[in-house]
Amino acid sequence: MRMFRSAVAYGKENIEFSFFHVERKTMEIAVHPDQKVVIKAPPGIDIKEIEKRIVRRARWIMKQRTFFRQFDPRTPERRYVGGETHLYLGKHYRLRISSGKHAAVKLIRGFFEIQVKGDISSEKVKRLLEGWYKAKAAARFNESLNRCWPYFEKFSPVKPRLQIKRMQKRWGSLSAKGTLTLNTDLIRAPRECIDYVIIHELSHLRHKNHALEFYRFLEKIMPDWEKRKHRLEVTLA
Repeated sequence: MRMFRSAVAYGKENIEFSFFHVERKTMEIAVHPDQKVVIKAPPGIDIKEIEKRIVRRARWIMKQRTFFRQFDPRTPERRYVGGETHLYLGKHYRLRISSGKHAAVKLIRGFFEIQVKGDISSEKVKRLLEGWYKAKAAARFNESLNRCWPYFEKFSPVKPRLQIKRMQKRWGSLSAKGTLTLNTDLIRAPRECIDYVIIHELSHLRHKNHALEFYRFLEKIMPDWEKRKHRLEVTLA
């Protein structure tokens, strides 16, 4: 599936957009959380018609961009101090930090109860919380993989090996050798978003690249994948 780029003038603004053709009867105009405009157009519709539609919807597009702009930067830099909120499975929990004989992290009634051994420091809190996240990710990601795998058993005799690590620019990947790698930070996202990433990556067992057939296959298994992707982007941006 080939993506094209263009732009139209609207007053003093320049609306840049990407578009591609897909088997559908109507044109879809979407504004993503990163404020990018993406068009899905039926086959046969040329660039001139797409530009006309963009101009007609320009006011709505600018309104959507303004809405998403209010969240920039959406997640302030974390300081790991008491009262600060952190995500787990899509929900916010406040840090409640104390000093004690043993280091521990517990999730209790809307709080991350973090007990630091000895003197309290943000580095110690960060290390403890990240260790907790990693342990939870191993359990939750395996649950999700087991939940999603039945859709793909007929395409592969062996379930991919799960690997969890921090990734700079991707939520997940599937290697040619059958290793499914997931970003540790996904544990902060809702379960439905974790399932989306896993379904997306496992779909490469059937279609190696992101051609039109890949998205048809993905939509057949998960019809609401775009909504889940959108929620993931908004939650963890």
